[in-house]
Amino acid sequence: MKRLLLALGLSLASLAGGLSPAAADSPSGSHGWALNALTLSNGPGSEYDVTGQIPADVAIKVLRCHDNWCLVDGPGGRGWTYKGSVGFGQAPIGPLEGPKLNYASGGPGAVCFYTGTNYTGASLCAGPGQVFTDLALYHLDDVFSSVQVTGSVSVAACRDREFQSYCTRIVESEPVLHQYLRRNLSSVRVY
Repeated sequence: MKRLLLALGLSLASLAGGLSPAAADSPSGSHGWALNALTLSNGPGSEYDVTGQIPADVAIKVLRCHDNWCLVDGPGGRGWTYKGSVGFGQAPIGPLEGPKLNYASGGPGAVCFYTGTNYTGASLCAGPGQVFTDLALYHLDDVFSSVQVTGSVSVAACRDREFQSYCTRIVESEPVLHQYLRRNLSSVRVY
């Protein structure tokens, strides 16, 4: 019996030792999609060794991006891949695909972001034409939980600075921001 338990323990230990951190889900990072099959490498560029592949149309975590390359984690491992093959929306579609909607713009009106849900707490209000490429410069990065839209305006709201990562166009008030933006908002442009 002791031998069986010892053999079982050794088998489990070798199995656990064989799992690399690349196979584990990342606790942090932005939600993303593999728009195509992603070739993973151990550095940000085509000159690095290939370490794995992630199939197309699956959810991934984007850990960070550098120039035209992103470090991602998903089924198939962790590694660097070409940024153009990574989608940051709610579905696995590229930024120029999907419906073309007639969004409100030009005002009069305003957009107000609130730190609390249901339009409570401290706020930042902006009118048509106002742009905040990096809310961290105003000590307002990752703090907003709701948005109120009044009049004929809409707002592009993005998870990361410089309008990167997950972005959406908000056309009506939201007492609770979408899960990808709630307390994760970093750049906005009011139309």
